[in-house]
Order: sequence, then C-alpha cells, then structure tokens
Amino acid sequence: MNTELAGIAATFLITVLLAIPLGKYISRVFSGEKTFTDFLRPLEEFIFRWCNIDPRQAMTWKEFLKAMLTINMLWMIYAFFLFLFQGHLPLNPDHNPNMTADLSFNTAISFLTNTNLQDYAGETGVTYLTQLFVITFLQFVSAATGIACLAALFNALKEKTTKNVGNFWNLFVKTITRLLLPIALIIAILLIFHGTPASYASKDTLITLQGDTVHISRGPAAGMIAIKHLGTNGGGWFNANSSHPLENPDYFTNMLELIVQVLIPMAMVFAMGYYINRKKFAKVTFLVMTVGVFCLLLPTVISEINGNPMIARMGLRQPTGAMEGKEVRFGPAASGYWSIFTTVISTGSVNSMHDSAMPLSILMQLLGMMVNAFYGGCGVGILNYFIYVIIAVFISGLMVGRTPEFMGHKVEAREVKIAAIVILLSAFLIKGGTALAAYVLVHHPDPNWAFKPSGWLNNPGYHGFSEMLYQVTSSNANNGSALAGLNGNNVFWNVLTGFCMLIGRFIPIIGPVAIGGLLASKKYIPESAGTLKVDSLTFGTMVFAVIIIITALSYFPPLALGPIAEYLNIYR
Repeated sequence: MNTELAGIAATFLITVLLAIPLGKYISRVFSGEKTFTDFLRPLEEFIFRWCNIDPRQAMTWKEFLKAMLTINMLWMIYAFFLFLFQGHLPLNPDHNPNMTADLSFNTAISFLTNTNLQDYAGETGVTYLTQLFVITFLQFVSAATGIACLAALFNALKEKTTKNVGNFWNLFVKTITRLLLPIALIIAILLIFHGTPASYASKDTLITLQGDTVHISRGPAAGMIAIKHLGTNGGGWFNANSSHPLENPDYFTNMLELIVQVLIPMAMVFAMGYYINRKKFAKVTFLVMTVGVFCLLLPTVISEINGNPMIARMGLRQPTGAMEGKEVRFGPAASGYWSIFTTVISTGSVNSMHDSAMPLSILMQLLGMMVNAFYGGCGVGILNYFIYVIIAVFISGLMVGRTPEFMGHKVEAREVKIAAIVILLSAFLIKGGTALAAYVLVHHPDPNWAFKPSGWLNNPGYHGFSEMLYQVTSSNANNGSALAGLNGNNVFWNVLTGFCMLIGRFIPIIGPVAIGGLLASKKYIPESAGTLKVDSLTFGTMVFAVIIIITALSYFPPLALGPIAEYLNIYR
C-alpha cells in the first residue's frame, strides 16, 4: 500500500512540474510571442486562407460567442447524421449498426460538449469512421473551444479598457495546432509502444487456455485515447474505458493518462498568471483549487484502502482494500486518485467502476462535479471558478460597504445577475433532472415504453438514487462518467441528459465571457487603499468559503438521500 501511495504522490508532483512550463508556453502562444512551434504558422495561415478568415480581426464578446456557438451548432448536426447512418458508411469492418435517433442525439451532444457520456458500448456502438471522424474530431474541437473561450476572458482581464476579447478563430486554431496536436501525438506514440492498438483490422479471434473462442476488438485506438485524456474528454474506445487492458495496458500508461488529463487544466492556471501579468493571483487560484481537490481526494483514498465494513463484519480480511470493480494492476489507492481527478476536471474516464466505489467516495466524486471549478475541464474550469470569484467579490464589497471591484473594474448588478444565473441553473438542472427521473420511476414504472422505467436501476434504495443523481450531475458538469448500474440507453435518459449537457456546457461559457467583456468595456479604476486585493490569501479563503457554502446549500438534500444515507447505512 505504501508503494501505491508513493505512486499517486509522484503522479501529482510530476503533473505540477510539467504544468508550470506548459503554462508559460501557452501564455506565449496566446500573446503571439516567439515559440519553438512557430514552424506551424504556414499551416495556420493556409487554414485561415482556405476558410476565408482574417485572424487579426478584433471581436467583441458578443461576436466571439456568436462565432463559437455557430460552428458548434454545425458540428452537432454533422455528428448527429453520421451516427444515424454509420452502419451504411465505410470503415466498418465489424459491421456495427446505425444508432437510433435518440442515441444519435445524445452522443452527438455528448462529444460536442466535451462530456463524452457514452450510452453505447465503444467496441460495438460506433464504427472506425465515426470513432475517428466524429468522436476524435469532436474531442479536439471541444477542448479547443473551451480553451479559446478562456483565452477570451484572459484578454478581457489583461487590458485596462477594451472591447476586443480576441479572435475566436485565431485562438481556436492555435490551440489545436500549437497545443493539442503535438502533445497528443507524443502520448499516442507512448501508448502504442506499451501495447495500445493502432490498426484498422477487424476483431481478432483467439482460443483461450480453457478452449473458449473469444473475439477481441481493436482498431486505431491510440490516437483517440491520447486526446480523450489530454482534452479532458474521457470517452473510451472500449466500453470498459481505461480499465480495459488495451486502453490502459500497465502502470506506466495509468500514470501517463492520469498526468495528461490534469496537465492542461492545471497549466491554464499558471498561463493565466503569465498572460495577464498577475502571477500572485494565479498562485492563490492554484492553492484554492489544490486544497479543494485534496479535501475530496484524501477521504476517497482512505475509504478505498480501508475496504468495505460490511465485508469486514463477515470475518473476511481485506488486505488490499476495497477491490470490487477495480483492476489488480492499479489497486484501490490509484483507482481512488483517478476517480477524484477524473470528476474534478470533467474528464470522466475511469480505470475502475465507480458504481462499486464506497459511498464516501461516490459523495466526493459528486461534490467534485457539483463544484466543477477545481482545475476543471480544458478552459471551462477557470471559467467556472471565475463565477465564484465574482460572487466572492460581490459579497466582499457588501461586507466593507463599497462598490465591488475586480482588477480595476466595478462589478455591478448586471455582472452579478449573470453569475447568479449560472450558479442557480446548474443546481436547477441537477436537482430538477434527478427529481423528474425519480418521479417517473416511482409513479410510472411500467408505461407502454420500449424500455420501461422499472428496468432502469440494477440497484435499489439509496444507491439507486445515487445512480440517477450521478447521471444528471455528470451530464450537467460535462463529465461523462457514470454509475453503470443505471441503464441509460433509452429515450428518457438520452433526451434528458442531452439537454442537460447542452445547457450545462454553453451557459457556463457564455456567462463568464459576457462578464469579462462587460467588465473590460468599463472605465479602469486605479488601485487605492480601499481596493479589494484579489491576489491575497484572505480573498482566496473567501472564494473557497463561497464555493463550500453555495455547494452545501444547493446540493445537501439530494446528497443526503443518496451517498450520505448509504454511508450511514453501511457504517451504522
């Protein structure tokens, strides 16, 4: 066990050491400074010419969001129809069928929104063509969209007074060419050398030692698995995701995938400090996020390595911890570490089955997704954190009796209302969606539907409620992980989570970018003796307190009905 704990400590330390220089590099890319990837400029210029785009054209926050939303709408339509007709298209050696309309709707939205919730089995639900030209494509562009929108906020915070938040197309393309593609290529090569497949061959047929015939799926998986983690996407090539031996062959790849899925979200915090020239603010932000993560991580790891008390009461020893649903290759400590980081940063990939996790672990996973601002997804994590910052600034201003200010700009009613809408909407989607599902399950268990609600849950009671709560929370947080005891591939869940993913993705992007644009257009106010120091530990503590209070007030009731009740039942 000490070796496992040393492994997760080394994983976190390596991530931080890589994130700092990467953050500096990202800042230089967005600033237009000279970098070692300047050799890619001709490719970028060709893309701009071919698409008839002027990358130097200034954009207001409204123009920026219009461009972002328009292209995302087109990608959703493109993905929907390819999933709908994939069975009739080429690159389908295993003859996988078309998706149903509701599953196509859900899957297109899922990968467009960086959620990667999979209500289908990866090996049999999609073809090589849709895996590569829809799923992998959307994993690149969804990550680039989030990072580009964060760069727009950086531009708004950097200038004293401006209406220009940057050119969406320029930031978007550079994110792919200078950041995602090069790193994903390195990761894919490392995965291939460790046994991840990268061929276009169909299923392989083998005879096991006991004489059974098995069919093993493969395909060009390495590239997709690389960007799924780097871009905080999380969708698996295989249904078992990163607990599959071909998707995550050994402990090295387990560490690699853990590091790269946290790398960009963490690096963006340092990039913010370099780019807007407020390194102390970035350090305070990193500290708040890291404390938040460890508040979730430590109870999870302790709970998993101590095992299940109900098994202990049966007189059975658990020297390796709670091993149900976990890979022996990784153990409970590394699985617990993965489960927290994959939920706080909205990756959603798994190297163990979350449905088998201890109730306290599930509680921590849910809290990570409900906060959705401790590192968070590519770009969107800091955007969500910014909303908490605005609320903390507003409350601090009320406490000292003066108009709230943030980085030289007055925070007025319009900005606070936008922040409140973003926060309240998430709570409404999570609690409202779960309440609707629970109502249908209890009061209409056997309607004349193709898949009846009575067949949704494989587990009754508190855990069954947690499965529904987790599904809606994961969708709203654009996470994509699930408690797999819920059978989600039916019209009700595909439509419900589809709308949760859409709203949960774009409102938390639109809100912070709009606030940033509104603040940037206001007259700059120089710092004075009464100016709130947003780069102080005191303000960082205030933001952390705001996050805790809002989360507790918003989500305690459903959490009490699910994982908390299950925890008390097990440990009574």
